[in-house]
Amino acid sequence: MSAPLRAVIADDQALVRTGFRMILSADGIEVVAEAADGAEAVAAVRSTRPDVVLMDIRMPRMDGIEATRQIMSGGANGTRVVILTTYDLDHYVYAALTAGASGFLLKDVSPEHLVAAVRLVRSGDALLSPTITRRLIERFAPRDEAKADLHRDLSELTPRELEVLRLLATGLSNAELADRLTLSATTVKTHVARILSKLGLRDRVQAVVLAYETGLISPGGPSGTI
Repeated sequence: MSAPLRAVIADDQALVRTGFRMILSADGIEVVAEAADGAEAVAAVRSTRPDVVLMDIRMPRMDGIEATRQIMSGGANGTRVVILTTYDLDHYVYAALTAGASGFLLKDVSPEHLVAAVRLVRSGDALLSPTITRRLIERFAPRDEAKADLHRDLSELTPRELEVLRLLATGLSNAELADRLTLSATTVKTHVARILSKLGLRDRVQAVVLAYETGLISPGGPSGTI
């Protein structure tokens, strides 16, 4: 049997942590630590090496965005961060994504959706849809010349992989990519996996961010333009 999924819950409200712990534990997910602020969350992740962190944004001492940034920049060893907040504000979502989060949920999420989200990001997928990511990046992200220079290794991608990345950045799902390119779903998954591997990216959300930052696709440009 595979090892149980291990999680850390970071929120400054004890009742929220208790509720999330009960929901996750009832579904067989092991909560290995709780944290009341960002600094505690960083320490908990370093000591327990969880699969997933449920991270609040507004916390004392260190907020969830900075805690996420420190976790992901300090050698996360496979740990994924899901941001949880009561504030449905785009700039928080964008800040979380650029800090390295793999997803974003509001705290009024249903128990079933919460559990499904934790399991989804543990599997290596991204929780936030590329379509939402595109909207956020178009609004908040100017082209980053430094990152564009850093990722000139886009030249390592084959013409087909560049085509897949460009279309992926417009918000197309794997099924839509397969239909658009007249490929099988398996072939599309293989292309996406190779793109992520070659560029050292964790998930599709990072791929969308990179496509905009390097100028592969331009904010406000026509969707699906090749």
